[in-house]
Amino acid sequence: MNETVKNLISRKSCKSYQDKHVSKELLDEIVAAGLNAPSGMNKQTPRFVVVSDDQVVKQLSDMNAAVAGMPFDPFYGAKDVIIVLAKKEATYLYDGSLAMGNLMNAAWSMGIGSRWIHRAKEVFESDEGKKLLKAWGIEDDVEGIGFCILGYAKEEKEKTEIQEGRVFHI
Repeated sequence: MNETVKNLISRKSCKSYQDKHVSKELLDEIVAAGLNAPSGMNKQTPRFVVVSDDQVVKQLSDMNAAVAGMPFDPFYGAKDVIIVLAKKEATYLYDGSLAMGNLMNAAWSMGIGSRWIHRAKEVFESDEGKKLLKAWGIEDDVEGIGFCILGYAKEEKEKTEIQEGRVFHI
């Protein structure tokens, strides 16, 4: 089996991270995979914010927890986060979702754990979220697609069994 397909099939989401940052070089490679995701009409609507600052990661996690009403860290202790936003044009939700997939698959291929954390839309619709976007120089009309949390897994996770009956050949 082809190596790319092996990586796609073996990828798992991670919920437990080591207290260690991913290097800037590896984060840049992961972002390159997101930047190169196909987009509708080649509009290239996704925007990426790479966050490695511990205080900002905590702030984002706290904001996400508040939206969800969660009493715990929804980022599971991950030290790095790539926020995917997308400029609101035509196929932006699909474009941003495909970019998220590319980020997670690229990370997995490098031995880095990841997980898609939702509620980016709500976080960046809040006053605090809008202030962050402005402070970061993001002036496009964007919507939060997801938080791609990243880090080195503390432990191996069992692969989830794939449900039967989801493929139809005609």
